Amino acid sequence: MLVELSQYKAAEGWKTREVIVIVCPGQGSQTPGFLAPWLEVPGLDDRLAEYSDAAGIDLTAHGTVSDADTIRDTAVAQPLIVAAGLLTLSVLLGGRRNLVGGIAGHSVGEFTAAAGAGILSPTDAMTLVAERGRAMADAAARTPTGMSAVIGADEPQLLELLHDLGLEPANFNGGGQLVVAGALDSLEKLKETPPVGSRVIPLQVAGAFHTRYMAPAVERLESAASGIVATDPNLQIWSNRDGHRISGGREFLDLLVGQVSSPVRWDRCMESFAAAGVTGIIEVAPAGALVGLAKRGLKGVPSIAVKTPDDIHAAIEMIETDA
Repeated sequence: MLVELSQYKAAEGWKTREVIVIVCPGQGSQTPGFLAPWLEVPGLDDRLAEYSDAAGIDLTAHGTVSDADTIRDTAVAQPLIVAAGLLTLSVLLGGRRNLVGGIAGHSVGEFTAAAGAGILSPTDAMTLVAERGRAMADAAARTPTGMSAVIGADEPQLLELLHDLGLEPANFNGGGQLVVAGALDSLEKLKETPPVGSRVIPLQVAGAFHTRYMAPAVERLESAASGIVATDPNLQIWSNRDGHRISGGREFLDLLVGQVSSPVRWDRCMESFAAAGVTGIIEVAPAGALVGLAKRGLKGVPSIAVKTPDDIHAAIEMIETDA
């Protein structure tokens, strides 16, 4: 059962006037060189080196000089996105944790959120997400599949059509956007005959993420997560499974693992933000996508996309002014 944030804060003796929610983006939000300005902030280069060691990948190179094709690789993109979010949070949350109303992540961004909420240590989050990226890349290589965004469709009609085509809903993003996944020929048929009034946009991804095709990746991630210590969250956190707030660290980690082959219900996360009385959204780097969804799904709620360190001041002002 969802506990309203006003109740949650009252139990902790926090202020209850405003609710700022931090959101962490998923795969596809990265662009070449996007980490370069963050490495000009004192201390963040050393922090990124620690994340690289944990992930077993040179995140400094991939975040500064690697080209678009390289960072599109699932095994690179996922740890890179989480590392960027963790760098942002290390600057944003310093001394302000008790002023933030909650945190949530979209798809792989749930690893960022789990570390931000204290469920996972940053290095454990990086180790696990690196394994997730490799496992999902391997699962995608087994069968040619893909994903497409469908915008403006009647949802019941679209779901019926997906069933007929053997496709699956992967991301319920809210605001009239649903990402679908499955066999490439079926995705092409959907594009040729889309639901009335809708657009179908093929996405540049390696496979059908958050569907049955990712079952092998779930098994690998379960094994990797079995030895990880998960702590109960110190920030309110919502799950992609159904948008509910999760109060147990181990429960969140188990959901995080299973989410690899389950649809992302970001629409329900936004509904929960609204029910909690959200008054502001801050998206960590590489930001932009979730703020865009919030503008359609949470109309009228102010939002800030923290793309570079230059955006941190505005985000801090939102937290400290509204707290």
